[in-house]
Amino acid sequence: MTHHHGWADLRPMHLRIDRASAAMLWACFVTAGFGLAGEAAEVPAAVRNAEQTRIRIIAKAKQTAICIFARGGHGGGSGVVISPDGYALTNYHVVKPAGNYMKCGMDDGQLYDAILVGLDPTGDVALIKLLGRDDFPHATLADSNQVRSGDWCFAVGNPFLLATDFQPTVTYGIVSGVHRYQPPAGTLLEYTDCIQTDAAINPGNSGGPLFSAAGELIGVNGRGSFEKRGRVNVGVGYAISSNQIKHFLGYLRSGRIVDHATLGATVATSEEGRVVVANILESSDAYRRGLRYGDEIVSFAGREIETVNAFKNVLGIYPRGWNVSLKYRREDQDFDVMVRLSGVHSKRELLRKVQGPAARPPRKEPQPDQPDAPKPKPDAPKPQPLPAPQVPEKSKVPTEVAKLVRPREGYANYYFNLQNRNRVWSSAKKHGDFSSRTGQWLLSGVLSNGGEFQIAIEDQRVLAQFPQGPAVVEATLDLDQQADPEGSGGLLTALYLWRRLLTAGPGKFGEMFYLGTAPATSQPGIFEVLVGTYNVIQETRFLFDAQTGHLRGMEMSLNNSTDRCEIVFAEYKDHDGLLIPHKLRIHHGTQLFATIEVNRAEIKAATKEKP
Repeated sequence: MTHHHGWADLRPMHLRIDRASAAMLWACFVTAGFGLAGEAAEVPAAVRNAEQTRIRIIAKAKQTAICIFARGGHGGGSGVVISPDGYALTNYHVVKPAGNYMKCGMDDGQLYDAILVGLDPTGDVALIKLLGRDDFPHATLADSNQVRSGDWCFAVGNPFLLATDFQPTVTYGIVSGVHRYQPPAGTLLEYTDCIQTDAAINPGNSGGPLFSAAGELIGVNGRGSFEKRGRVNVGVGYAISSNQIKHFLGYLRSGRIVDHATLGATVATSEEGRVVVANILESSDAYRRGLRYGDEIVSFAGREIETVNAFKNVLGIYPRGWNVSLKYRREDQDFDVMVRLSGVHSKRELLRKVQGPAARPPRKEPQPDQPDAPKPKPDAPKPQPLPAPQVPEKSKVPTEVAKLVRPREGYANYYFNLQNRNRVWSSAKKHGDFSSRTGQWLLSGVLSNGGEFQIAIEDQRVLAQFPQGPAVVEATLDLDQQADPEGSGGLLTALYLWRRLLTAGPGKFGEMFYLGTAPATSQPGIFEVLVGTYNVIQETRFLFDAQTGHLRGMEMSLNNSTDRCEIVFAEYKDHDGLLIPHKLRIHHGTQLFATIEVNRAEIKAATKEKP
């Protein structure tokens, strides 16, 4: 069977019909239907061509949709495949009753095993992986910021779990609104910056794709507003935007249960109509970057902020730990900074909400337009037996599938975290295996702000000489109290952890996991990130180039109340078969501490003597 994976060949310009063209086509229909008596109605060629193009695009898009069935007939929903190796998106509330294993039917009539990969409970998104092929037809996430009200769109899915033959249902409509904010449902689910559509979305459509008229994946359907009596679509459905999913996708591939972000500050509307800081935590990164009570939020993550609702929308599309730009204004002076976002929940709180009854979506939705009614809730399909003979009532997880599931607290599926951690490290080791180079590492050279330096890194200590004097770090003591040299945020401690990773590897570093893909603070780009905990240092991020595997930087905080020491590694040179960076740019908070030019690098046997 031949499958087409791209969308570039089906982007008909005439599908973007303006109002004048629509009026002309409507006139053609009227003329054709109510023409001269006795004459056969003739459909204009433009109408026939548009219809055939729409049919072809929908047929192609349907190939990527999946019908999800939970084991034992306990509910299900919809999804969409986004990669040839079978990764697929759906809703959190769809997979929650299914657990870590489910069956998925596709338009080709086949039923596939699928396993859970990662969860975003707050955003109501889940990543699963279909098994058995490496050439799945798949959709590509488009830029949802280009979507406008009035655009044609269509939804594909499994409403009321009717697609027992695995042939999904298609509903057509328009984009009714963009950048919609839906407040939290219960204690967890929150839809931000979502797309509203009148294409029919009913229970069972949850998790299925919302496509543009050109067949581009612009969102994942999840939430609907229903009449009080009966769960019937009333033309108000919501899709999680593709751009929000893009930000979370790298995190979801890590196999973790991921959290959404908070700035560490709340905002309100001033009497002049400006969006200002109403409260702020002194422990937040935003506070360390200078944000204070009463400051005006001008833009956030590159988007202009004119209302509180707009701020909540933008904030909600980013995961915990993401670095974003912030512009704020104080007394007519603008400040541009980069901030790292905190998490909405503590790790323990998030797990409790996911595992407890409070995380279970309600089954009754009020009429959203009723003034005193609570806000609409996500549609959660009622568990029901599936009549399809292809899906047995009780299905045992195949042995080869069970091997791909590894439970661990804080993870949706720890198997995928291990796989990605090992993959990143294997790629890094291609540039040099330091595991046998555990002796004394000597680095010497010059500083950009003047003077020379020497640094010796050993198994249990770091010794250094800078123009301002000697410095030392003892790894047998608590590292969070060792910030030498002054003003660096703990450069020597960071270099000790750098050497430890290269010589010991992720398995022996301490506790280390794969975070996913994320931006850095002090350099552009998206990096693959390993996060390590050692001694009392709770989080050190190691940033790897996703293409080459090179270690491009690291970010370390001595504790939660201090700014990070950030190192950018550059100008790698070969040293006895190992690639070692010869230029290090060190930032502490918003300040550039120094740029180090390494003139000499040497690895020799460990010694107790000072360099």
